[in-house]
Amino acid sequence: MGLANTLTDYVNAAFAGLWIQTFEPDEAEREIVRHAKEQEWRVAVWDMANGLRLSTTSQGPVPDLAAGEPLAALRALPALADPRGTALLLLHNFHRHLNNSEVVQTLISQILVGKQQRTFVVVLAPTVQIPIELEKLFVVLEHALPDRQHLEQIARELTTENPEEMPQGADLHAVLDAAAGLTRYEAEGSFALSIARHGRIRIDTIWDLKAQAVKKSGLATIYRGTDSFASLGGMEALKTLCRKALRPGCPVPAKGFILLSPPGCGKTSIAKAIGGETQRPVLICDPGMLKDKHVGESEQRVRRFIQIAEAMAPCVVLIDEIEKALAGATAKHQGDSGVSADQLRSLLTWRQDSLANVFVVGTCNDAEAITKVSGGALTREDRFDGLVYIDLPTKQEKEAIWQIWRNHFHIDPAARQPDDTGWTGTEIKACCRKSLMYDVPLQEAAWYVTHIDPEQVESLRAWADGRCLSASTDGIYRREGTVAVKPGRRVHRGPSSN
Repeated sequence: MGLANTLTDYVNAAFAGLWIQTFEPDEAEREIVRHAKEQEWRVAVWDMANGLRLSTTSQGPVPDLAAGEPLAALRALPALADPRGTALLLLHNFHRHLNNSEVVQTLISQILVGKQQRTFVVVLAPTVQIPIELEKLFVVLEHALPDRQHLEQIARELTTENPEEMPQGADLHAVLDAAAGLTRYEAEGSFALSIARHGRIRIDTIWDLKAQAVKKSGLATIYRGTDSFASLGGMEALKTLCRKALRPGCPVPAKGFILLSPPGCGKTSIAKAIGGETQRPVLICDPGMLKDKHVGESEQRVRRFIQIAEAMAPCVVLIDEIEKALAGATAKHQGDSGVSADQLRSLLTWRQDSLANVFVVGTCNDAEAITKVSGGALTREDRFDGLVYIDLPTKQEKEAIWQIWRNHFHIDPAARQPDDTGWTGTEIKACCRKSLMYDVPLQEAAWYVTHIDPEQVESLRAWADGRCLSASTDGIYRREGTVAVKPGRRVHRGPSSN
């Protein structure tokens, strides 16, 4: 349902206080004014720079158009009232003026009177900052980012005079996928810059500006690399699961995985490779960036991040060390005044209810911590598709990893490899890099490689045994030396007392 239709429902129900969260207030204003003309509503618009102005030409008393003060704009609202119709006052960025008690009290009075007079206060702002006195009087609506149909319309309007600048077929779909998540202004700017640079709309220019737009939000960054499954050794079972879940035309959207492993086993690398393999952007989220010092703002930033992720769908979202970011949501640790718990609640609701094609990969190094997050709520079914354990690479997998990094760093094929017992893929990479950096043989470079604690590895293996999917083999992970127990009848073999 679009903004105009949603607005109509609330206006018909006489909700006199409406707060529209939008990053494109001018576009939202145009959409509302266009709809108001069709409905024969009166509309006045106020902003700090231009004061009050009428946006429709219906007859009736005209308020003071020179009113540039927020109080004057609110007090002019009754003059818009029409006994036989509806009047809207659009206020741009009015949240900046709600720290004034006189403004707040006047706003309360106008909203309460507006239910009978059918005069509506509509705030257009990029954030929701409603004082507690007004919380129950406002309904919050969202002005959605443009969908692919609107993006295509913007592109066609730019290329009307030169149709050859417009991509066709698969190229057009790729351009629209790249532009998803941009505002109308940003999309138009990226298309125009691409035409100025290359004489046609191309995907690379759009990605450049899109990465800047996401970075400016302060909520995430976009990773653009050439990673693929071929650049990673091992994890064949996980790769197969991802190929199946993210195949074109899959009837249900995949939710994603939580990856558990010792440090250096390739959790982050496989997440980036999933994006490259499926031609999806990878949105890297640092949950620490989602926290804010102001009460309520952290949850708002989470909702904003979710909005960006869904607008960019299909995409891959990477949340590194998810258990540390949500440590405050554990039962024993509430040192952040419940902020992490609220963030977790928003995240869980999103993963359970969302049908958007967003594949979330969460990484974790601490098995106990992940189960303590809200009593294991993060790992329950319907929120993620599974908890996957990535073990140290097998001998065969290590040979593949050695080959990848020897080729990457141009190591002599005849150079002998060191004993790599208990090594991770990251340690193999480090050995090749330090061999080149220090100009020493691989066996000598191994002296400078820091190794993971074997006790940590064994602890994770013991915990993952029977609990997690295996990244290397099909099905449930089994620690070497353990035998799967087949469910059967439990017989008591003691002597009967009968």
